Amino acid sequence: MGAMDRKHVLDRRRFLEVAGLGAPALAGAAPALGPQSRPETLVTQFYESLSREQRNTVVMPFDSPLRSRVENNWHITDARVGRFFNPDQQAMIEQIFKDLHAPEFHESLDKHVRDDFGSVRNLSVALFGEPGTGKFEFVITGRHCTARCDGDSVEGAAFGGPIFYGHEGEQFYERPTHPGNVYWYQAKRANEVFQALDGNQREFALQPRAPRERSVHTVEPSPDPDGLPVSDMSHDQRALVSATLADLLAPFREADREEAMRLIDANGGVERLSMAFYENQDIGKDGVWDVWKLESPSMVWYFRGYPHVHVWVNVQQDPGWRAPAGASARSWFGLPG
Repeated sequence: MGAMDRKHVLDRRRFLEVAGLGAPALAGAAPALGPQSRPETLVTQFYESLSREQRNTVVMPFDSPLRSRVENNWHITDARVGRFFNPDQQAMIEQIFKDLHAPEFHESLDKHVRDDFGSVRNLSVALFGEPGTGKFEFVITGRHCTARCDGDSVEGAAFGGPIFYGHEGEQFYERPTHPGNVYWYQAKRANEVFQALDGNQREFALQPRAPRERSVHTVEPSPDPDGLPVSDMSHDQRALVSATLADLLAPFREADREEAMRLIDANGGVERLSMAFYENQDIGKDGVWDVWKLESPSMVWYFRGYPHVHVWVNVQQDPGWRAPAGASARSWFGLPG
């Protein structure tokens, strides 16, 4: 068992205790998000430290279309952290980025940073809106990185909007077992789901060609997702999907994990997701699917392990979702009343 495999076990157990087989987590069980959580406090301090020249470069209106953009390799501004900001500001940015991730993931995060861009100081940042107005977001971007800190300003969107994470492990074209890749454990868990499916289910789940990466369009949820609906899976199979979702959320700070689960639960839970695996980009032709996706009409979590790991994420609120008529939330998820 690798370092991340060991470190996220407790998070996964806690997730499964709360989420069960897609059961709604009680809203009162999760602390409210807000601007006083540590990264948001640092973002406000960082904003207040900016000179006029710096603000002219990195501060934009909250409704700028640049705020919701997501890419696999880009710089949101020309403000490279290590060149544009003073040492105190650089230290704040590095701490914000670190605090957006779970403590259990920090060792793996350090490896991701070293391998993919060397240092957080090679990333770029932008700020949208103004602290204290209820509309404010910090965005940091670079190779294999689009991360956000919003203090819950963006209603109905986990992580403050679409995000991207990825990693090139030992080489650009990774080998079938993806040695050294800090996110490959997530695909190993997803492949446990596929192995648990029967032949008929596999025919629905396995798709011939993976969707290509198309910037922000990659994270647009489909009203008719690919693959096998989780609602068509058995009790044990749905448990494996819940474990996969727990592993996907494990790298992130607790507040973002809980916000994502509240939105997923409010949109019909794990059972409203579909799961697809893609045949054409199977490294080594070993039947361990490198490219796969969990999706609903309000969520995309697209894991592309070819040629190395790219992951596209968008978890939204679905205002049109309603539980089936006559079913309480608990009965819809198969729980006792």
